[in-house]
Amino acid sequence: MCYGAGRPPTRDQFNAPHRPFPPVDNTVEDLRGRLAETEARLARARAREAELSRRLEEMRRFVSVMEILETYLKRRFVEERDRVEHLLDFPLRN
Repeated sequence: MCYGAGRPPTRDQFNAPHRPFPPVDNTVEDLRGRLAETEARLARARAREAELSRRLEEMRRFVSVMEILETYLKRRFVEERDRVEHLLDFPLRN
């Protein structure tokens, strides 16, 4: 193997830690805190999803009612137009 201009690393250099590890207690507490934050974000996301689903269903019902109303009004318009045509005895359509 080639290590450049320097000498090859010694066995002690391979075994020496490159950076000190944080104390286990701090790491565990940090992970618990991050887990709690993640669970809180997840709970908020689920609540938001439930609210959006409820609003979507409400909008779907509204659209359905509007479609029924539109159909009814179109039918009434045609009936009234036909009635007036019959009364006046001439077509009103273009």
